[in-house]
Amino acid sequence: MNTQEVANAFSALLKENKHLEAAAQFNANDIVSLEPMEGPMAEARGAQAVKAKADWWFGAHEVHSSEAFGPYVNGDQFSLRFNMDVTTKESGERMQMEEVGLYTVRDGKITEERFFY
Repeated sequence: MNTQEVANAFSALLKENKHLEAAAQFNANDIVSLEPMEGPMAEARGAQAVKAKADWWFGAHEVHSSEAFGPYVNGDQFSLRFNMDVTTKESGERMQMEEVGLYTVRDGKITEERFFY
């Protein structure tokens, strides 16, 4: 699959709130996930570490709604924009979040995901 095809299929799954399925199908074994923050979740390397990060996030938040917009493709990369309404389970704080995910594709798999918020 080329970048456009990966972007279309990956984003279609996310728009159906099938995040884990999208990651399982499209994340490369050596994927790197980067967040703009300090701490242990700032960088995850490898498919298992990225899955563990996603499991933690979904376990720590109640997702009331989630929307994905895009994809927007440029060369071997594509981006998606997300709007989310979530409650942090530990604090009970409800918040609306907006973020952008930038994904790099190699050989039909996502090798890097980088988030901006």
